[in-house]
Amino acid sequence: MTITEEQFHRMMPNAGRRLDAHWPFIPLALERGQIDTPERIAAFMAQLAHESGEYQWMEEIWGPTEAQLGYEGRADLGNTHPGDGIRFKGHGPIQITGRANHRECGYALNLELELEPTLICTPGYATASAVWFWNSRKLSPLADRRWFVTITRKINGGTNGLAERCAYWHHNRAVFNLPPVNLAAETDDIKAFQRERGLVADGIVGPITHAAVVNAAKVD
Repeated sequence: MTITEEQFHRMMPNAGRRLDAHWPFIPLALERGQIDTPERIAAFMAQLAHESGEYQWMEEIWGPTEAQLGYEGRADLGNTHPGDGIRFKGHGPIQITGRANHRECGYALNLELELEPTLICTPGYATASAVWFWNSRKLSPLADRRWFVTITRKINGGTNGLAERCAYWHHNRAVFNLPPVNLAAETDDIKAFQRERGLVADGIVGPITHAAVVNAAKVD
């Protein structure tokens, strides 16, 4: 399926006309990334709504906070050059951070993001960069199972802003006439999946469980 402009505006109810510049590029970005079912689109757009303030923030606001200062010199982010911390702060509606992530996203989108990291702040590439991030973390199979708290952890590293993210998600599900989801049941659902596959049933989607979910999606 493809998202309609009316649905997109309903999922970002406070954004108003600032969505207009982005809309022409969104359906193709979602189609190319196979974020093409109501379940996937509802979860993806909920995360983007929170991360970007409904497409308001395309660039991380630099305090600098203690956490942001910590970007400098972080090898896990590929920040190996002086000044990489601020240069490769979060960009795009899902806040792609670090030289390494900018490089990989640039390869995928055929952009020189190490030279021009703010290109993914522009309407032509913003949503495409978020699609790249989503797929690089293999989040669609989690959306198919409605494991939204897990998706939040994969994006955020924790559950920061979970209440707002979930509010967007439930709103988006209503836009697509999808049934409500009991978030409290997610851990039990994960444990059941793990038991079925002989995995440690701890209710946590670590690398082994995540790989099993992705493989199950390929079989299905």
